[in-house]
Amino acid sequence: MAMGWVESHKPAAAAHVHLLLAGLMWTVVGTALAGVGARWLWRSPSWTAPLLVISVVIGAIKARFILDRAARTIVERIRSRGDGRCVGGFMSARSWALVVVMMAAGRLLRGSDVTRALVGVLYLAVGTGLLLSSRIAWLAFGARLRAGPGRSTVDAIPIAPLREFSRTNRVRVTD
Repeated sequence: MAMGWVESHKPAAAAHVHLLLAGLMWTVVGTALAGVGARWLWRSPSWTAPLLVISVVIGAIKARFILDRAARTIVERIRSRGDGRCVGGFMSARSWALVVVMMAAGRLLRGSDVTRALVGVLYLAVGTGLLLSSRIAWLAFGARLRAGPGRSTVDAIPIAPLREFSRTNRVRVTD
């Protein structure tokens, strides 16, 4: 009986809403982290410009080799689960647990004796990576919007073009 009540009252949404939420989350968190990190670096007494550049380069590398894969996994998860799933389900429970661990680690770093400049490098790198990799969710969301009504939400989310985009930095959408 309890499961029936949960199923009928869960905040369910279409797959394109999940894509929107994934893109928004990565973009908002990435922007916040990059902004805070850049501000802390800017206020550091020395080495500001080189640290800013190094942080952005590290973030781009992290996006390319780690976060792009995670973003594609999220898009594939949304596609495979289809419409009508719980709104928070665009990420797995394991991914949500990782988010909580990362938030706690960030809080511990801010409260530690580590200099703001060093924490700023980390924040700017992670924020840059999230911002760059958010393009994968946004591309999938845009593909769904271009598909228009009448086409299945799930079928309109191309996965192969997203992989191609990551390899060549060009979008090749094929039907």
